Amino acid sequence: MNICIIGAGYVGLTTAAVLAELGHEVHCIDHDERKIRLLNNGEVPFYEPGLEELIIKNYNDLTFSGRWDDIKRAAVVVICVGTPPRPDGGTDLRYIEAVLDRLATTIESYKTIVTKSTVPPGTNEWMRAELIRKGVKPQLFRIVSNPEFLREGSAVYDMFHPDKIVVGLEPDDDQSLAVMQAVYTGINAPYLTTSLAGAELIKYAANAFLATKISFINEMARICDAFAVDVNDIARGIGLDPRIGPPVLGAGLGYGGSCFPKDIKALEHAARSRQVEPHLLQAVQTVNATQLDVCFQKLNEQLAPLTDKKIAVLGIAFKPNTDDTRFSPAEALIRRLSENGCTVAAYDPKATLSEPIARVTQVQSVHEAIQEADGLVIATDWDEFRTLDWGQVKAAMNGTLVFDGRNCLDRHAVEQSGLRYMGVGRP
Repeated sequence: MNICIIGAGYVGLTTAAVLAELGHEVHCIDHDERKIRLLNNGEVPFYEPGLEELIIKNYNDLTFSGRWDDIKRAAVVVICVGTPPRPDGGTDLRYIEAVLDRLATTIESYKTIVTKSTVPPGTNEWMRAELIRKGVKPQLFRIVSNPEFLREGSAVYDMFHPDKIVVGLEPDDDQSLAVMQAVYTGINAPYLTTSLAGAELIKYAANAFLATKISFINEMARICDAFAVDVNDIARGIGLDPRIGPPVLGAGLGYGGSCFPKDIKALEHAARSRQVEPHLLQAVQTVNATQLDVCFQKLNEQLAPLTDKKIAVLGIAFKPNTDDTRFSPAEALIRRLSENGCTVAAYDPKATLSEPIARVTQVQSVHEAIQEADGLVIATDWDEFRTLDWGQVKAAMNGTLVFDGRNCLDRHAVEQSGLRYMGVGRP
């Protein structure tokens, strides 16, 4: 099939590369000229394991440009543009609107228009009405909602091995499901068909539930601290219950990234627009927003006064295997330490600070970060940090405190070296 992807971000590039691997001819459009130049040179403008290699492998079936006329040849148009948050918590649809403007002047033959961008319930129905209002004949297109469930750091794997493929259809659409099955030929997963708004809400509900698990275990960690119980025991205990399951039950600094924070706010905003008060969603966000306070207070109690202390922070990205720092708890903690007079040496294998921060230096290695540090914080659970030589760490530091902000370290190994271990909900 001839497929056009609009948007060359995480979702757009992963989708483009995988569909090319499945045998489709794929053209990817983006307005960012620098990004297009990099892609045409075989370079990916962000870090995602395996993506650059897959793009290079399928280079003959992939093209990148800013030419909207390529839509005319495509049977399927996949929208993967950003939907950033507005100040009121709603979703900014300006990039979706810009795509609709372009489509309205380009569509000359039948298109299946697939929305992968995360959008509030009702958006796809609005998109259809907008295209018709802009002069596109309704018989020339169908709108399909096909939300993505890709995790940064494992997006390529997730695209090839989804647990489901969600397809939201218009009420009288009896042809687009077959089109979507042809698009994903070669991928083995159950199809879940629903309405357009149903597909939109499945995406929001999935992220909200995962965020709820994170906030739940972080609140349990606070209770564990009060009763001198290890939260890892609690996570293992409830994770063995098949109704709960073990994934996403790691206590730590809280969730971040490009999806959970904005999507939960957007779902809350959508609920309130229909006079529904989402108490649970509010609680999830409250716990996450205050988790950094809890972790900072633990550091302050051990190292007070923090003023003029040197802290080594390992991790800047919001999670491992990505260079994404959007809503990163690690970067937020670095900023909080700086605001309280600390000197911070920060290191991350891939990510860089989103902006300069006073008294913070980003260094190029763990060894450089820990030199003469009064305390060490694991803020992102990269595998590189799990396997450090703790004897060498002890020798390089002035202080002895290791704060495991992701509960990812071998506590016994840390303490055997003569360092003091402090985790989250691990007394």
